[in-house]
Amino acid sequence: MKLACSAAAVILALALGACGESAEETAQTKVCDAKADIGKQVDELKGLTAATVTRDGVTQNLEAIKADVKDISDALPDLSSDRRSEVEAATRAFTDSVKAIAGQLRSSLSVSDAKAGVVTALDQLAASYQKAFAPVDCS
Repeated sequence: MKLACSAAAVILALALGACGESAEETAQTKVCDAKADIGKQVDELKGLTAATVTRDGVTQNLEAIKADVKDISDALPDLSSDRRSEVEAATRAFTDSVKAIAGQLRSSLSVSDAKAGVVTALDQLAASYQKAFAPVDCS
């Protein structure tokens, strides 16, 4: 009886262990979750106007995007080489665009120019997100 119970326990443990996600599946989920959240943050930013944009609001969204990009970077080692290349390229293109947009914002001369520049930059950010992450399929 003890042997049968022990064997059943081992079989159950093996079966439950097989139900978990692989490291690659977990990484893929992290990438897709981060991609979706970046899209949400970008949509919120894109919805801002010169009248509604605030430093704190933009900063919160950008910090969330930064955290999402870190999550993607952390997941890269566990992705297949093809998927890793695709995600690295998308992330690099997006972060390069964010840096360029940030540089444009720093060069604004007046407060009114700055607000208009932020709105334009946020539109550019949305376009950059769409272009960079379009190849990353999460369906």
